[in-house]
Formats: sequence, C-alpha cells, structure tokens
Amino acid sequence: MRICLLTYRGNPYSGGQGIYIYYLARELQRMGHEVDVISGPPFPELSEGITLHRLKSSSIYYREASFKGNLRKVRNPTDFYELVTTQYGIFSDPLAFSMRAYAKVKELHKSRKFDIIHDNQGLGYGLLLMKKLGIPIVATIHHPLTIDKQADLKQADSLRGKWGVHMFYLLTHMQAFVARRLDRVITVSQSSAKEIERAFKVNPDKLRVVYNGTDTDIFKPIKEESSNRSGLIMVGNTDDRKKGVIYLLKALYLLHDDGIRLTIVDDPWQRFPHGNQAEPPPPSYALRLLQKFGVDGLVNFTGRLTKEALAKQYSRAEVAVVPSLYEGFGLPASEAMACGVPVIASSAGALPEVVGNAGILVPPGEPEPLAEAIKRLSEDKQLQRKLGEAGRKRVQQEFSWEKAAKKTVEVYQGLM
Repeated sequence: MRICLLTYRGNPYSGGQGIYIYYLARELQRMGHEVDVISGPPFPELSEGITLHRLKSSSIYYREASFKGNLRKVRNPTDFYELVTTQYGIFSDPLAFSMRAYAKVKELHKSRKFDIIHDNQGLGYGLLLMKKLGIPIVATIHHPLTIDKQADLKQADSLRGKWGVHMFYLLTHMQAFVARRLDRVITVSQSSAKEIERAFKVNPDKLRVVYNGTDTDIFKPIKEESSNRSGLIMVGNTDDRKKGVIYLLKALYLLHDDGIRLTIVDDPWQRFPHGNQAEPPPPSYALRLLQKFGVDGLVNFTGRLTKEALAKQYSRAEVAVVPSLYEGFGLPASEAMACGVPVIASSAGALPEVVGNAGILVPPGEPEPLAEAIKRLSEDKQLQRKLGEAGRKRVQQEFSWEKAAKKTVEVYQGLM
C-alpha cells in the first residue's frame, strides 16, 4: 500500500507521538509498504527510504520563535491565524497543520495515489477536507486531550491560571467533532478507548485497540551499567501536569531521611518561549517544586537523551517510577520493564494494562502510598530481581512494534 502518515509534530522528544511515528513508519516500510510522512516542526527522525515532507509553522510555541520574526513569514490566513492564536495562549498548531497538510496531500495524491491517510493525534478540520479526496482516513488518538486539560485545571493555582488552561485547550471541541466523523480511530489501550468514547462520543464500533511496541533491541539490561544499580528514575515532560511529578517529589520529601535519590530524564531549562525572548524564561514547574519541597539536593536532571543513552540511564536505576495521573499507554513503564528495571506505577489509565503483575501499582495522586512502595522496593533486592525479570519477559511477549504495525495494517485493510 501507499500510506501517508500525518503528525503535527514528530520529534522523538514530542512525547509518545514522535516515538510512535518513527517506529510505525519503520515497521510499515519493513513490511513492504511505501510510506510518506507529512510533519510540522519539530520534525521526526525516520528510517532511510521513508519520504518526509516538512511543513512550516507560524506558532510561537517553538524554541527561537517569536511573534515579530514569524509575522514577517505570514503568507496566508492559516499562517496569520496560528501566529495570533498562539500569541494569546491558544493551542492552534493541530488545526493549522491540518489545513497545510490538506493542501500537501492534495498535491501529492496526483502522483502518489495514496491508499490510506493515517493521522497521529492531530484531528484538525483539514482531515474532513481530505475525506473529499476519496482516500480512507484513520486517526490514532493516544488519549483525548480533555484529560490533560483536567490535570492542568486541578493544579492551576489561580483564576488567571485556570482561564489560561481553558484557552489553551479550546481545540478539544474540534478534535471531538473531527474524531466522530472519521472512518476508523486507532487507540493504544482499552483504557484510552473508553476515555475516547466517553469524552469525544466516538462510536465504539469505529474504535480499534492496537498496543504500542517497545524496541527491546535498544531497551534491554546493559550489564556494564546495571552492575551497581541505585536510586529512582522518572522519564517524562515534567511540565505536563498529568505526569504526576508533584506527587513523586512529595514522596521523595517524605523519604528524605532515607537518602533516596531521583534522576529525572527531562530538560526543565529548555522550554518554549512565550513572548519577548530578551527576557529570561520563568523557572519551570519542576524546578519550582524542587524549591518548594526542599529536595533540590536529591534530584538530578539529565536533559533530553537519545534512545541509546536512555537505555543506559534505565539500566543504572534501581527502581523506575511512573506517577502519572493518566497514561494512554505508558512508554516509560514499558521501556523500563524492557531494561529489567522494577516499576512502581500509578493505577491510572492504561498503566495496569502495561505493567500487569510485573510491577507495583499505587493509587494515583497520593504521595504517601507511593513513598511506602518506594521504600519497600528499595529495601527488597529479591523483589527487585523478580519484578525486573517479569517485566522484561512481559514486554517481549506483549509489546512489539512489529505486532503493532501488523495490527495497524489489519485496520487499514478492514477499512479499505
């Protein structure tokens, strides 16, 4: 088949979206399909032989972007709309991308004759225009962004903050409207399927669950790194309120007399600017929390890491913690398990589906049970080995990208 993948941002550091695009495109190509990827910035990493079509953006949410700089590049109403709305804190990137992607698909389809269009979480109105081209359309929804909105509202500490959250997530109405009108919707867990049905009112007959994979060739126990495991590891965007970093840091505060240290794989110093770049950005959410709880000396940030460096970091850790308030799948949990690291995760979203009986589950949003689980597992080497071995085995059996791609193709074929 000739497959067109759409992703409004595709960099591996754009959360699970970038990882999903890299591996799905790679496996589809290995199966013999022709794959084109249309992406907005930051652009994805792709395997050799996969064609990438880069679309511009006038959003100011990107590093080194500014209102004045992007104003000079405005060429059409979409550019102007995206520039103005992002200036006022509205997340309009998916809508603007979908309109540019429609024009690009229309142009490419004359020669490429795509058999399927597969959108990755964008759900912009441009997809409905693409339907008029007569090409079947599938979208992957990792989880509805209404969950992000709820988490941000819960932790907003002022009326102005709550208003900003409502403005940022205006796109959820568009995404629900578009999702209900697509031919098929793929999601990555049973939990996410229920949330999409509830929040977006998508007909359950259109929903198909295809679990994400994990690259066990990269994510595996590294002997030279794991000979002296110590401390905790958390992987995730700590500015994302639903990742639950506040509860992990509260748990760390409760354990400060035990000398337990935490490594966070994130870069809290490099954030998208909002406005005048001559002014230094305010401290990130995670850095403010470190100061608030007085655990600065117990936490180390690694910055962003390559997949290979991340696997090494997992292998150095004694325990991986995933304190999220919700996960549509939970790649940090499956990656840690693949590296043989015992996992403590909240019982939120899809994490029970991923972790199974190969880890310890605790109630989401409650630092005391989390602290108790960390203390228990940190002191029990035998349990660490048992859970680490069980986690590796579970990932190998249940979560491969090859299996994910085959099931995705089955969705394509069923629709066609």
